[in-house]
Amino acid sequence: MSFYHKFTEVKDLPFDVMFASVTGRDVERVLQKDRLTEQDYFMLLSPAAESYLEEMAQKAHKLTLQHFGRTMQLYLPLYLSDYCVNICKYCSFSFNNDFPRRRLTIEEVEREAKVIAGMGIKHIILLSGESKQHSSVEYLKKSLEVLKKYFSSIAIEIQPLNKEEYEELFRYGVDGLTVYQEVYNEEIYRDIHVAGPKKDFRYRLDTPERGAQAGMRSLNVGALLGMDEWRKESYITGLHASYLQNKYLETEVGVSFPRMRPHAGSFQPKVNVTDKNLVQAMLAIRLFLPRAGITISTRETPEFRDQLIPLGVTKMSAASSTVVGGYSEPDVTQSQFEISDDRSVEEIKRLLKSKGYQPVVKDWQLI
Repeated sequence: MSFYHKFTEVKDLPFDVMFASVTGRDVERVLQKDRLTEQDYFMLLSPAAESYLEEMAQKAHKLTLQHFGRTMQLYLPLYLSDYCVNICKYCSFSFNNDFPRRRLTIEEVEREAKVIAGMGIKHIILLSGESKQHSSVEYLKKSLEVLKKYFSSIAIEIQPLNKEEYEELFRYGVDGLTVYQEVYNEEIYRDIHVAGPKKDFRYRLDTPERGAQAGMRSLNVGALLGMDEWRKESYITGLHASYLQNKYLETEVGVSFPRMRPHAGSFQPKVNVTDKNLVQAMLAIRLFLPRAGITISTRETPEFRDQLIPLGVTKMSAASSTVVGGYSEPDVTQSQFEISDDRSVEEIKRLLKSKGYQPVVKDWQLI
């Protein structure tokens, strides 16, 4: 059994009708509970719950302090390659976009690592376009041999791999895996993924589970908000995270809420996800999954990220580059998407301390 079986039970529900049927009294009853069911979580994503965001925020803040304290994990993404074999309507790295492609040499990987380590960051996530030729397991292993000298925790966000490949990378030092399903609507998924291995919805959906079975310490899932109705997407994302959390008890499970950002190409999001919508999605999942990590990236504006800090966020990026080689050679090639918050690591640290939070750059050490 995999999450796909759970997904098939809910994917065709009349979400609009069901969300509209939730009342304020329903939401009030949910907010009185200590442990929430899937149905309770659903109610917190409803239009009726919009009138209770302040109450949800207070409870989310209390739960976050209870489970995580006043801490915030800081990390940085490191892009290794922008070669990709997929044609995806929404991504700058799509195979059909014409720009000079690049893959870092091992020497360039070390140069990037030195710059990031110089900022005081010890946790990184490695990203690449989805190409097994250019981001092969062997290439990743060579990169990891260098990166382990500089970082205490290394996660990956690359093309989906099989369990054996994840096990091999785990042995070389990878301890975390991020996989965005992009959209949990199979019809939209097929439309936006025009060609390439990424068209396989089921294989991608099962990817986090293969990572957990391979021993990954942490998993991170999410939907790219804007592709489909955000309430439905958030609900299924929460179910996915809950499934993983309940089945793999020793694995830390987290959720991200990326929204569509400007990129190369003309694709426009189907749904406008407002700041208020994103806040509701975050608060609902914090109340549903108190132990889950919540990540907010530099896709969001500085002002908005500042407001989100006390609402359940546990992990933030800072001074991010979405360009291959972008730390040691800024603006050398195509970025995957535009960032909105370009503040330095030190600026983010000062901000967190001013709000009474402890910025954490290391909470794990590779063996």
